[in-house]
Amino acid sequence: MTYRYLPMTDQDKEAMLSSIGVTSTEELFADIPEEIRYRQQLPLKKAPSEPELWNELAALAEKNSNTKQNVSFLGAGVYDHYIPSIVNHVLSRSEFYTAYTPYQPEISQGELQAIFEFQTMISELTGMEVSNSSMYDGGTALAEAVTLSAGHTKRKKILVSKTTHPQSIEVIHTYAKGQGLQVIEIDEKDGLTDLAALEQELEDTASVVISYPNFYGQIEPLKEVQTLLHNQNKTMFIVSSNPLSLGYLAPPGDFGADIVVGDTQVFGIPGQFGGPHCGYFATTGKLMRKVPGRLVGQTKDEEGRRGFVLTLQAREQHIRRDKATSNICSNQALNALATSVALTALGKQGLKEMAYQNMQKARYAYKTLQAAGFEMRFTGPFFNEIVVDCKHSVTHINRILQQKGFIGGFDLGLVSSQLEGCMLVAITELRSKQEIDSFVTELRDVHV
Repeated sequence: MTYRYLPMTDQDKEAMLSSIGVTSTEELFADIPEEIRYRQQLPLKKAPSEPELWNELAALAEKNSNTKQNVSFLGAGVYDHYIPSIVNHVLSRSEFYTAYTPYQPEISQGELQAIFEFQTMISELTGMEVSNSSMYDGGTALAEAVTLSAGHTKRKKILVSKTTHPQSIEVIHTYAKGQGLQVIEIDEKDGLTDLAALEQELEDTASVVISYPNFYGQIEPLKEVQTLLHNQNKTMFIVSSNPLSLGYLAPPGDFGADIVVGDTQVFGIPGQFGGPHCGYFATTGKLMRKVPGRLVGQTKDEEGRRGFVLTLQAREQHIRRDKATSNICSNQALNALATSVALTALGKQGLKEMAYQNMQKARYAYKTLQAAGFEMRFTGPFFNEIVVDCKHSVTHINRILQQKGFIGGFDLGLVSSQLEGCMLVAITELRSKQEIDSFVTELRDVHV
């Protein structure tokens, strides 16, 4: 078929009008007074044919920079990663891309099993006992973790490291306002959370939020944070983590985290202009009944066959409003499926290799930039992002880089006056040695 969407025909209209007993569309509006009807033509462009519209929209889309035509070194929360071809093949099956909420398990076993597998993989990656069926994005998941901690501990003070993604911090503040929470931001020191400043604020705290790796790509010392929290009665440890890094780094669960959240965009989900993506939320067994969103559980039917059902939903639509811990009413089932398919295609060894390549290529870029005369702002252990001091306007540099076929790194001057002229550069497994070398050469030429 040439056209994927066909409007109803005149015969369709006549049949529908006949079935409801009217002779024309005009009769449907007979009760609307004539004097308030709009009788002129709407000032709209003439409708083009589908091929004409396709060409017009394609021309507009081509004005955008994209990772197919440009080499991307932009990260800061959304990354250019390898997506196995099988991901789109599975997502394009109509039983998945048209599915909504699997309330009826007897006709939703495929969708429910896919979500169950997602939960299992996230639990294994994070070292936690329970994971929900996904959330809107990483920022939402983090804010939900904060509100859960306040409700669970009956405390109002939240400590958030300034090395957390700045947009996630904004979401936390938004959630906190409605809940009447006090959010205290802990300063950064050499690219890491200032643990001395953290320790001073720990008294009577609901939770501490740390990112791993953090916004600057640095690997926070979770063991030291765990030690600080050891003697703090009830204070919860929340970790926001890039799940790809957990293919190589020790999981937050090994460091006593109570809740681990993040975004699975790194697994099978394109950047797509910043969303939609897929948040995850993992926690301990004792908090299972307070997890926002929904869980899929494994059970047996009356004939003893394995089956899957929605269970333990903590939102107000299913339980008493005063006992609800969240108003999150949905999940990212299709994107969670993309994550599950990507992780399945990679396998445990493939995931570890992918994480390892990110680390090694980032270190090659780090050394190459140093050799080219650039100052690296932070010197601690890092995953796949580094902060380069360009000494000049990053916005200006990125405009020139774009003309050379590169999408440059994130301008950190947009979020911190102390990092004016610094660029956050992301190096993923897709970047080749030649691309890294060319990027450093072009960056050096602009810098000079």
